[in-house]
Amino acid sequence: MRARFAGVHDCFHDLLDSGRETGAALSIRYDGQPVVDLVGGSTRPTDPTDAIGSGWRSDTLVNVYSVGKPVAALCLLLLVDRGRLDLDDPVARHWPEFRTPATVRQVLTHTAGLPVFPVPRPTAALGDWALLAGDLAAAEPEWEPGTVAAEHALTYGHLVGELVRRVDGRPVGRFLAEEIAGPWRLDLGFGLDAADQQRCADLSYGTPDWPVTTVGVPGSLRARALGNPAGCRDLAVLNGPLWRGAEIPAVNLHATATGLARLYGGLLAGGTLDGVRLFTPELVAEATRVQYDGPDLLLESRTRWTLGMQCEEDGSWGMGGIGGSCAWADPVRGYTLAYTTGRLAAFDRVEALVDALHSCL
Repeated sequence: MRARFAGVHDCFHDLLDSGRETGAALSIRYDGQPVVDLVGGSTRPTDPTDAIGSGWRSDTLVNVYSVGKPVAALCLLLLVDRGRLDLDDPVARHWPEFRTPATVRQVLTHTAGLPVFPVPRPTAALGDWALLAGDLAAAEPEWEPGTVAAEHALTYGHLVGELVRRVDGRPVGRFLAEEIAGPWRLDLGFGLDAADQQRCADLSYGTPDWPVTTVGVPGSLRARALGNPAGCRDLAVLNGPLWRGAEIPAVNLHATATGLARLYGGLLAGGTLDGVRLFTPELVAEATRVQYDGPDLLLESRTRWTLGMQCEEDGSWGMGGIGGSCAWADPVRGYTLAYTTGRLAAFDRVEALVDALHSCL
């Protein structure tokens, strides 16, 4: 099997050898089986001589930004699958303080009209769940819910996660660990303890202007959505204990590539992984069906939103994160792929790997 995917191995190592990549992991499952698991580079790219375990390992965790949005969504969808709430319930039925007349489905599809935290907050607010959830509960939507999409860049996880907490009682990080990551043996999580923080790779900028170029024009929806609370693109924050220990489910999942590829493998198999069923096939089908197809005001492009993922024209579904990490399933070709990187840059690296993979299939 390794010989069949030799081109993928070569491409991965070329990215490292050429300097396009500084530290990363790649995991691919094909026809239900793991076929590629690669790691390389440094977890401390700004200090490659660091003697404290600087080499990237299979259990290295890294922040994957929006790759975590579908993971947060799956926590809520598991409760839907168990009959604890319905997709078309008003959010306020479960979260009485919530003022926006949005449904659970609209929250999951980025059409709830709350893409921006409404009150300017400092970096310290990233660790204050109740404060940020309260801000969203009291907010006025920026448009009528259900009429248009705009990726809820930082707010998504607090909207979804507070619904999980209201319905189940557990915070979303604990729910994920106990109900999904544990049973499916997935190495990923929201809100890491001190031991898991020691396994984290540091993030670094591909170019010095990355924090500026990623937010767009000052005052734009994208800039407002990504700029509050402060610190979400600041390496001093991202590589520190506040960010790694907090639950910011829209953007701070820390994961291994293998854990993400396994997660999508379970979804691709209809909700069962290694004999452990978590989701019904019906729920998986609904979760991966296109629910919204139209303009996304934050991404400024046509986007097909499922219940937490993006769906591409070739039928694949999953999510990429700002900075280059990605995870998805391709039902047509029969594979799942996860790429996790510490170098915050464009998606050209994973595009090269996908070209290499497709040439092998």
